[in-house]
Amino acid sequence: MTAPVAGQAEQYDVLLVEDDDGDALLVEELLDETDLPHTLTRCRTAAEARRALAAGSVACVLLDLHLPDASGVETVQAIQAGTHAAIIVLTGLDEPRAGVDALAAGAQDYLIKGKVDPELMQRAVRYAVQRKQAERANAALQIGRLRAEENARLERGLLPEPLLFSTAVTASSRYYPGRAQALLGGDFLDVVQTDDGQVHAIIGDVSGHGPDAAALGVCLRIAWRALTLGGHRDQHLLHLLEQIHIAERAGSDLFTTCTLITLDPQAGTLTLHLAGHHEPLVSTADGTRQVDAAHGMALGIAPGLGSWPATKLALPPEGALIAYTDGLIEGFADGTGTRLGVEGLLDIIDTLRASEPGTHLDQLIARTRALNADRHTDDLAVLRLDWNTVRPAAARRP
Repeated sequence: MTAPVAGQAEQYDVLLVEDDDGDALLVEELLDETDLPHTLTRCRTAAEARRALAAGSVACVLLDLHLPDASGVETVQAIQAGTHAAIIVLTGLDEPRAGVDALAAGAQDYLIKGKVDPELMQRAVRYAVQRKQAERANAALQIGRLRAEENARLERGLLPEPLLFSTAVTASSRYYPGRAQALLGGDFLDVVQTDDGQVHAIIGDVSGHGPDAAALGVCLRIAWRALTLGGHRDQHLLHLLEQIHIAERAGSDLFTTCTLITLDPQAGTLTLHLAGHHEPLVSTADGTRQVDAAHGMALGIAPGLGSWPATKLALPPEGALIAYTDGLIEGFADGTGTRLGVEGLLDIIDTLRASEPGTHLDQLIARTRALNADRHTDDLAVLRLDWNTVRPAAARRP
């Protein structure tokens, strides 16, 4: 075993790498005089030691620095590659720097031959094994921290800050990846307002999960923002996004559903283009309903052949548009295995009383996830646009 396990009998499998028979006998006698529960295996060369480490589970290596096929610090480097065992270097009296150099090369401890007693040997083996475990845990923690930082940067690409300059429209969003302990998914969304006062938004869902879907989602989101700010609109914009989708996707089976939203506060209109995506919801003082909108095919299904008709609606002076990916409605609604669906979602919304948009989204998602009981693992993104085009009384003309 590589390390003692709590609740089990303590046992240390020790590998001695020593070509001198006399020194090997001294080490064996020292270990026998300790209270350390152990098994001892001996190798004479670095090559033989590597084979033994690959074949079995070793907790600690007692390593002589002068072997027939390796010498000095190179011996440590030759042994530690490919093993999680702790390494204790055995040095001679005439090598004052050898132990320090071995520690710098990756060994956990060193012992000077002729100055080792049973108590020191036992303590050195125990401490070296624990030190190696701590080093591995710290390394794993650092890798996890770096991965989390990378994921967070990519997540910021999926969920950017809305670019709005008018107070007539506000944007709120929430995002949850489907995989446990993951930050990333293939869903994406964005909101920008152009100089003409129109608010443009997109919400989309790249098929599949994991880094390929997430990377494509980020690419499409950034491309959409650049193209929208550059003046591209409607079907032409979707054709350009499809070209980018085809060029950037990792596999030909990936496709993307999305909804383009154009909200014009001054004209009081809402224009939708659906590319394989489901209709958003509109909430007013009279309640919440699903928008009846025309559909087009998802991006990447039949490249170059897509057609995405526009649906234009008149907006009430005040209200909210809720667009979402299918992770919100494809979860289970109860213990019978019935999917939530749009009707179930509308039923939940009818029971929510939060007036603040962000709180409303939090309550909505919490309810759907509670009903689902963690049995559904799709990504989930929700975008809510609230508008109020009613001018204050003081600003109205008499």
